[in-house]
Amino acid sequence: MVAMSGGVDSSVSAALLKRDGFDVTGMFMKCWAPSAESYGGPRTLSLGFENTCTADDDERMARLAAEKIGIPFYSLNLVKEYKAKVVEYLLDGYRQGITPNPDVMCNKEIKFGLFFEKAMVLGADYVATGHYARTMEGKIYAGKDTNKDQSYFLAFIKPEILDRVMFPVGEYTKPEVRALARKFGLPNAERKDSQGICFVGQVDFVKFLKQYIPSEKGDIVDLAGNVLGQHEGAVYYTIGQRKGLGLSGGPYFIIDKDVQKNTIIVSKNENDLLKKEAQIKNINWFQMPTQTEVTCRIRYRQTPASGIFQMDKSGKGGKLRFSSPQRAITPGQLAVLYQGDQMLAGGIIV
Repeated sequence: MVAMSGGVDSSVSAALLKRDGFDVTGMFMKCWAPSAESYGGPRTLSLGFENTCTADDDERMARLAAEKIGIPFYSLNLVKEYKAKVVEYLLDGYRQGITPNPDVMCNKEIKFGLFFEKAMVLGADYVATGHYARTMEGKIYAGKDTNKDQSYFLAFIKPEILDRVMFPVGEYTKPEVRALARKFGLPNAERKDSQGICFVGQVDFVKFLKQYIPSEKGDIVDLAGNVLGQHEGAVYYTIGQRKGLGLSGGPYFIIDKDVQKNTIIVSKNENDLLKKEAQIKNINWFQMPTQTEVTCRIRYRQTPASGIFQMDKSGKGGKLRFSSPQRAITPGQLAVLYQGDQMLAGGIIV
């Protein structure tokens, strides 16, 4: 059972498996997106969402790709589940003043949670997706294309399902995948990659959050406590951000925030964002480290940074000490540990 999103990566995944002799079925997941109709706008628009493919468009493209490949195709409605498990997770995080990662939760709860379970109930031996990652002998590794590697987003899936998961494009680069799509004659061979929140697309994010979290003006202050301006609500902003502050004489960088006091702390010196330590919790282990030296990503597409990891007594948390200072270590985001190409674990930055 292949999770087909309408994009080129999942379509090529299905085509490769079909070519290699597997009995392949494609399935599209209908997930949540807010409709402007809820706020008095036209049905064809989504509030705060700019230039995105609609879910209907995605499903149509996935169906056309499945037809070209010559495989059965079904659609699974997970609208309620996505809103409950991913969107509410996102909103709860922002209300707490942290910066959560909805794509990671989507993979954990939807693609490799509900979709995986449904596929198993329907009799599938394996599920496959278009992620740029690799699995071998129950272990998970970064994808061959270092620019597109998506192992970071898979850091919270259950380790015990890995022997029933396939990532067919993980051994290819993106240009190679595009070339394969043309070779297979897929209708989405030239379709642009989706951007933004998983299953939702690009958003005017503050506009999106304002629909659920009321704005509340507060002070923007420097490190000495001097008030430099006003913001619309500390919950809307994240560490390292420099745009959207409305301050003259900048640029200014957000180096910290106090949600209780509704205050944002900024600095003109970008070096004030550098820190050498990060505390992480809720660690999901794929493989226990064989040594304390690890590499770690604290954001997607970051070159893994070397450091020392010290686990606490619970085994579910610990401290990372980086060899060199890291920019904008952000509570709520993911810290993902590696040794070489192998992903060891992922945890939430506290």
